[in-house]
Amino acid sequence: METRPPTSQEIEVIVSFLPRLYAEGFTPIESWGGGTRDKDGVFTMPWPNYHRDASEFFRIASSECWCDYDYDPGDARRMLENEDAVKAADLPRIKTMLTYCVRGERFCEGHWGEMIEGGHIRRLLERLAELMQ
Repeated sequence: METRPPTSQEIEVIVSFLPRLYAEGFTPIESWGGGTRDKDGVFTMPWPNYHRDASEFFRIASSECWCDYDYDPGDARRMLENEDAVKAADLPRIKTMLTYCVRGERFCEGHWGEMIEGGHIRRLLERLAELMQ
């Protein structure tokens, strides 16, 4: 299912996170919860407590205009890890890579933090900024 492309205003909004997510000293994960056993021995898996800017970014990136419902996670990951592919990405490919970034948290706690700290979100937002010009 193909989704509508984001408007120029929606692109501006998501790109506006670039200086916030990459400000000096910014940490996307403020703390971790869980990772403990209760008195009955039941273990609670750890989960990240995200900074509000990181949570807000991924809420916006989850909007339908940024989703690629037909994405292949393996292809998206390979594109995302290839800096040249990101630098040359068009809007549909950026949507594919953003979908991978958003959905990865469902399968791996802390994925969003890694996407920010690893510079993947930075490169995608910088490419979007270039496309806006």
